[in-house]
Amino acid sequence: MFNSIFPKIHKEGYKFLAISVLATFILLFFSKLLGFLLIIITVWIYYFFRDPDRFPINNDAFLVSPADGLITDISEKSGPEELRLENTTFTKVSVFMNVFNCHVNRLPVSGKIEEIYYKPGKFLNASLDKASEENERNYFKVRSKKDNEEIIIVQIAGLIARRIVCEVEQGQDLKQGDRVGMIRFGSRVDIYFKNKKVLAKVGQNVVAGESLIASE
Repeated sequence: MFNSIFPKIHKEGYKFLAISVLATFILLFFSKLLGFLLIIITVWIYYFFRDPDRFPINNDAFLVSPADGLITDISEKSGPEELRLENTTFTKVSVFMNVFNCHVNRLPVSGKIEEIYYKPGKFLNASLDKASEENERNYFKVRSKKDNEEIIIVQIAGLIARRIVCEVEQGQDLKQGDRVGMIRFGSRVDIYFKNKKVLAKVGQNVVAGESLIASE
């Protein structure tokens, strides 16, 4: 019960929380109103950087969501040219994370991180489709352990987001639902895959590491 009410926070949040707590104590000496507003902001910062445990299905016949948020697009697309996959057709599912969603990203399926590619870019609204091509983003190419298929995960910075955090390394073997990083303050994650049946729907709210996106 305690962990559900007060979940642990991601290490990226410590300094923001510390600054906000310090500023709150200082402002309370001068203005109760401003101090109260900062208390609310401090609570939100804690909430934003929460990093609760998740419980994946542990079945690599399924892909679980790489992010918390709202599914805004399901479509057939060419693969990212940054990974030399522009001549391959994938199913792409986009998950938009607003500032109230948990922003820790997770691996959809057990596999090996074959490639990581970071590309600087703009900070357009992450809900826009062109954000996939113009915004700052980070690519993961994963080789599925079960069927040897390529799974692509793309972290996309948003209008407010200013840092993509990558927590894994090329060549690393990970399990379904393992953490791969996070994006600070509103953003999007795209997942590309082939030869699977889509289970999710546009407009559906999903939970990273748990909600089912596709199956064999």
